[in-house]
Parts: sequence; C-alpha cells; structure tokens
Amino acid sequence: MSAVLQPQADHFDTATILGGLYGDGIIGCKGAFDRQWVQRLREDIDVLFQEALQQPGGALNRGPNRFYVEVHPERIRSFAELVTHPWVVAVCEAVLGPDYRIVEAGFDVPGPGAANQPWHRDFPMPEATSKGRRLNSLAFNLTTVDVYEDMGPFEIAPGTQWDDLSNCGCEKGMFPPKSYYHRYEARAQRKMPRMGDISARSALTIHRGTANRSDKSRPVFVLGVDAPDARNAEHHDMQVSKAYWNSLPEQVRRHLTCRIVDRPEPIIQVHTIEGLTMGV
Repeated sequence: MSAVLQPQADHFDTATILGGLYGDGIIGCKGAFDRQWVQRLREDIDVLFQEALQQPGGALNRGPNRFYVEVHPERIRSFAELVTHPWVVAVCEAVLGPDYRIVEAGFDVPGPGAANQPWHRDFPMPEATSKGRRLNSLAFNLTTVDVYEDMGPFEIAPGTQWDDLSNCGCEKGMFPPKSYYHRYEARAQRKMPRMGDISARSALTIHRGTANRSDKSRPVFVLGVDAPDARNAEHHDMQVSKAYWNSLPEQVRRHLTCRIVDRPEPIIQVHTIEGLTMGV
C-alpha cells in the first residue's frame, strides 16, 4: 500500500519551509497520504496501544485519559514510506541539513474525557536556539482520524518557539506561568487536520492538547527528527532488529539513529513530561 505520489523533495520551496517554521513554528502538507494508507497506520497504532497498556510503563500518562507510546519502527508497516515521503525529506533537509537524524517514533492518544493540557513546550530551549537562533529539531504529526472541534484538537501559539522563558520562573524551561497564558490564548490556533495530512513543527513552539468532549479517541503519530548537534536521541531508545535493518532502503538507514538488536526489547521510556499529568 503506497503513499500518495508527491513531487520530489527538490520541488518543494526551501524558503517557504523555512519561513513557516522560523515564523509560525508549524507548517503542513495536506493530502500527503491516501486514506487507506492512514487506516493501515491506525490499525497498527490500535494494536500497539493495547499492548502498551498491558506493559508496565508502556504508555506514558500525559494528562487525564491522554497517553504517549514510543514504538519500534518495524511495528509500523509503512514506516519507511513515511520517513521517505518527499515533503518530509524536503522539510528535514531544509531545516536540519542533509545529515538529519530520525530519533523518535511514537503516538499520542487523547481519549474521551482528556482535559486541557497546560501550555508548554516539549523540552527546554537549547543554546542552538536561544543563542544561535537556529532550530535543530522537528516534530512531525500525522493524524489517524478526521479531527473535529469536540475531539480535543491540538492548539498552538504561532511564533512562540522564540520566547525566552529563562527569567519568568518557568518550570523546567517548559511550562510558562499562567500569567503568560494571555499571550498564547491571543495567538492560539486550533488545528483540525484530515486523514492524510501531515504537519511539521518546532517542539519549542508553545502548544497544548485541548479537552476531548467527544466519544472518540484522536490518535496521532509522532516522528521526532534532529539536526546532528541536537541531543534528543538521549531521551529515546529506538531499536530495530537486524532483519528489519537489512530490509530498509539506504535512504532510511543513513538517517536512523537506533540500536540494531537481534530482537527489539521493551522500550524503557524516559521522555516523561511530568507537568502534563494534570489537566487545567
């Protein structure tokens, strides 16, 4: 089952990509994949989510009825198609350079009853950004459902990837105080993508998941990618079996930061975000 055909990576405009990610902090590609492809991804996520719930520490709590699960790439049948999609490649090369590194694969599941998260960024601002004014990591999000207003859509405050939170008592450099919320609420955009759409964002851009008032879950696949100088791989433990590694095209192998093992072991997740365990 193949992704929808798109132009080659060099047909995407680098200035547009950089303008979006250095400006708003988020960009998207509509209809990057066909719905059948996304349905197949959802099937894999559903199986992996049930497995994770049965494994101690397998599903990280990110707030009431909201979970995050890291996965082995080989458990996602279309992983190679995702990471070689021309738009994904073009965005990675434009922002992170030709030697970008794929360091994270997982998914978020905001279920019915998930509450508003506090405004946050996913990790503290690195010096590459605070001093060098350079983005050295990206998060790609791929929805597995058509998102509607009552399903707890992702909300983001454009342009806030550059906000300096070092002198405001910001918890762990990630959670701005509530006195700053008016800034984010004034800028807030709720994203309601359709199946097949994909987005790329700086994980430093202030964002939150909103309350899911529907009776449906909203699973979204997450792909984390670093520039060579970033260190987010230290928070993850990507593994692939030797057989899977040998089956991957060279285009994937040269960008994948992982351990090659006889058989993938349970992932010990260390990228916990303790401030998200309570809704607001």
